[in-house]
Amino acid sequence: MSTRIVQGVPMPGWPMRIFKGLVLLIFCAVVIVPFVGVISTSVAPNKQINESGGLVLLPKSISFAAYESLFAGGVVTRALFVSIFVTIVGTLLSLTVSCLLAYALSRPSFVAGRPILLVVLFSMLFSPGIIPLYLTVKGVGLLDSIWALIVPTMISAFNVVVLRAFFMNLPNELTESARIDGAGELKTFTNIVLPLSKAVLSVIGLFYAVAYWNAFFSALLYLNDSKLWPLQLVLRTYVINDTQLGSAELGTELLPPQASIQMAILVVSIVPILIIYPFLQRHFAKGVLTGAVKG
Repeated sequence: MSTRIVQGVPMPGWPMRIFKGLVLLIFCAVVIVPFVGVISTSVAPNKQINESGGLVLLPKSISFAAYESLFAGGVVTRALFVSIFVTIVGTLLSLTVSCLLAYALSRPSFVAGRPILLVVLFSMLFSPGIIPLYLTVKGVGLLDSIWALIVPTMISAFNVVVLRAFFMNLPNELTESARIDGAGELKTFTNIVLPLSKAVLSVIGLFYAVAYWNAFFSALLYLNDSKLWPLQLVLRTYVINDTQLGSAELGTELLPPQASIQMAILVVSIVPILIIYPFLQRHFAKGVLTGAVKG
């Protein structure tokens, strides 16, 4: 069978294209079917959940009792607000600090740029360890504080390196013309550099947001007060460890099936990122690849 040529590129024949399509369909099913099962189980009736062994793919009827119990003011509602606060505030602080540090390291006139850059790169290779990090957090008085979920992970060395590379790729003529017009470094940074960096800022902001939203180990390590638990720690405690959620934890007397409640917590923990990602996905290739061209 002859191979078709499209714009100088050889195209595979129909058997190979059909085979690749089937393989892709199988991989998509492996990803999508469990997610559909989680959503279906969260809205399925109790009888069908018991008959299917705990996982429902096509619910016979739909009930939102599990979601109503989650948002009745109990532990899940409180944890959701904690996660939203940590994600929004942490992302804004991390972006601010990382951009300032990366911009300073990208300036040739910054005298201490080389030593600080070496420290940043060193932190990518060697982590401090759990015990020294815990003692540091304890020493600065952040134990049992919501700021323990933000401050220890505020700066990512990888994100700083990507931002620095992006800033270095910007035309020097722009910053030089700003200095000629009398603008200082801060004004040049805010009025010229940041507006040109929307793509990379969107990508790095999403990296930080996902990291803050999915983090549970910091809460497990630093928080003894369950009122400060983020949603992911609640997910770990009541879903992965299979701890029963009662009326005291949910704040309601009407308790749906435990399987529905657990699947509903999974959906609530996944949906926010799924909503945000499509709006920022188009910036990924441009933001990350542009920031990785020059070191």
